[in-house]
Amino acid sequence: MSSAIESVGLSKSFGDIRAVRDLTLEVPSGIMFALVGPDGAGKTTTIRMFCGLLQPTSGSVKIQGRDLAVDRGRVLRDIGYLSQRFSLYGDLSVDENIEFFARLHKVAEFKKRREELLNFTRLEPFRHRLAERLSGGMRQKLSLACTLIHTPRVLFLDEPTTGVDPVSRRDFWKILSNLLKTGITIVMTTPYLDEAERCSRVGLIHEGKLVVVDTPQALKSRLHGAVIELVCTEIRRAFAVLKAAPEAAEVQLFGDRLNLVVQDPEHDAPALEARLAREGIEILDKRIIRPSLENVFISLTQ
Repeated sequence: MSSAIESVGLSKSFGDIRAVRDLTLEVPSGIMFALVGPDGAGKTTTIRMFCGLLQPTSGSVKIQGRDLAVDRGRVLRDIGYLSQRFSLYGDLSVDENIEFFARLHKVAEFKKRREELLNFTRLEPFRHRLAERLSGGMRQKLSLACTLIHTPRVLFLDEPTTGVDPVSRRDFWKILSNLLKTGITIVMTTPYLDEAERCSRVGLIHEGKLVVVDTPQALKSRLHGAVIELVCTEIRRAFAVLKAAPEAAEVQLFGDRLNLVVQDPEHDAPALEARLAREGIEILDKRIIRPSLENVFISLTQ
C-alpha cells in the first residue's frame, strides 16, 4: 500500500516552546487516521505543518510521495483542510460559499460537483440559506463541502466535531464513512477517543511527542490486566485512597467513576473494596469493563 503522508523528524518550536518534537510518521493511502491527544499536545501544529500552513523548524513532509517543501503547489492541489474554526462567509448562502471556494481552487466546471456535494452532505434543501443562519452541525457540513469541491486526494480535519451536537456528530461520521469509500485518505485530530476507535490507525501524541501508532485493537491489547469500573461516594477521596493501594496497578478518574487496572480481579477487587470500606467510602456500582483507548492513553502517558 502506498503512503499518503510521510514525515521524518518533523519539529516545530515557538521560541522556547517545542510544540512538536521529531515526529516521524507514515499514513497509508485510503485509510482514516486519527491523531489524538489532550489540548496543547501538538495536534493542530502537526496538521498545519502537513498542510503547508506552518513552516517546520526541522524535518520533512511528503504528501502522495511529493516533498511539500519542493513541490508545494502540486501538493496543495491534492489536499483539503477543514480547520477547527468556522471560516466561511456568513453573509453568503450555502451555494455561494461553495462557488467561492470552487473559483478559489480554479474549478471551472463546478456546478455538477456542487450538486453532488449538496446531496452528499444533505444540504440541498438549505442551499439558499445564509451560512450565518445554519446550525453548528450544518456549518461543519458546508465547510466539508467547500473543502471537497476540488476533489482532494488527502483530507485533513482538525477536530471537526468539537462543539457539534450528538445527532449532527453522528451524521458527520456517516458522511466521512461514505467519503472513505471513494479512496480518499482522511487524517483527523480529535479529543474524542470514541471517535478514534472508528479509525483504521491511531497515533497518540503527548507534549509534542508521538507516543505510539497502531490499530485501535492493538493499542487496547497493550493494557495488561483487567479494568474494574467503580462508582462510589467521595470519588476524589476514593481516588487518593486507591492510588496508594498496591493491588491497583493504575487508578484513572473519569468524572463520577474510577477505572482500576488490576492483574487479578478475583484477588485484587476484594482487597480494594475493603480498603475503601475502612475509609468509610461506599461503593455504589462495580463492573469489569473492556479497556478503552482512554485507559491506554492515560496508561502510556503516565
